[in-house]
Amino acid sequence: MTAHSSTDLAGKRRPASAASFTGLAQAAERFGLIVVWLVLIAVFGALRPDTFLTWQNISTVLGSQAVLVIVTLGVIVSLTANDFDLSIANTLSLSSITVAILNVNHSLPLGVSIAAAIVIGAAVGLVNGFFIIVFRIHSLIVTLGVGTFLHGIGLWASESQTISGIDPFLSDIVIVRRLFGIPLVFYYAIFLAAAVWYVFEFTAIGRRILFVGRGREVARLSGIHTDRLRWLCLVASGLFGSVAGVFYAGTQGAADPVSGDSYLLPALAAAFLGSTSILPGRFNPWGSTVAVYFLVTGITGMIFLGFGSFIQDMFYGGALVLAVTLSQIARGRQEQSF
Repeated sequence: MTAHSSTDLAGKRRPASAASFTGLAQAAERFGLIVVWLVLIAVFGALRPDTFLTWQNISTVLGSQAVLVIVTLGVIVSLTANDFDLSIANTLSLSSITVAILNVNHSLPLGVSIAAAIVIGAAVGLVNGFFIIVFRIHSLIVTLGVGTFLHGIGLWASESQTISGIDPFLSDIVIVRRLFGIPLVFYYAIFLAAAVWYVFEFTAIGRRILFVGRGREVARLSGIHTDRLRWLCLVASGLFGSVAGVFYAGTQGAADPVSGDSYLLPALAAAFLGSTSILPGRFNPWGSTVAVYFLVTGITGMIFLGFGSFIQDMFYGGALVLAVTLSQIARGRQEQSF
């Protein structure tokens, strides 16, 4: 093979210029969202340098959106196995209210209250998996119904009231203490993203989950326990929801039964938008993390420019539709490459 040609997957020779163009196109697809994010930061920074580019604003954005990053990680775990978990936001709400009720109303130690909240997350995942796997009901229907049920439990348990007065130690280790001026909750979220990335990329169970998401029947015929893995992913999603609920209680120092309602749409938008970046065509934690902060950057910048709070719903709603479209295009390209 000469220096002026390369060989593709099919063994055909192609000009080096074509190979270079393909490489540039792949790099643009992988890192395009990051580039656009940086451009967005530069534009808003130039328009509002006195407020947008201050370290106080940057650290606030990084810390305040860490809970959304954790919810998004839970969403992509189930989506990777080709299941939706629409109950994750309500799991967040119920877990946070559980911490508040046990710690404040019943004076139980903070550790016991957090453990109970985590158990609730796992239980929600088990229930979701039971109806989805055993009765073969679509995950959208099951998790929507379970989520609505959890919402009702939260309203009943809290008497539709916000419960404040949670042990300040939780807020201290979540939002008060800082590293380089950024709340610790941001680093917790990044650690969890790294853990999900490691599982998907470097463990056998992670590769099997990816295989199941690509085609359940093919995976089953290959000897993979597809139902077991799907159930495991749903439990993991529930756990992420409960962890997000604990951190939410820490960021607020209180909990209310509707706290998670505002997280579902942004998490879905970030999950699908993230699947167009870093590893296009795949739900991946780093792409989703970038997507969370890309979306929040756009909303924050618009608010600084004078737009009302309505811009948040418009931004997230439009982003979800666009992200799903781009995700389907990216996934189609990846399937054609095999």
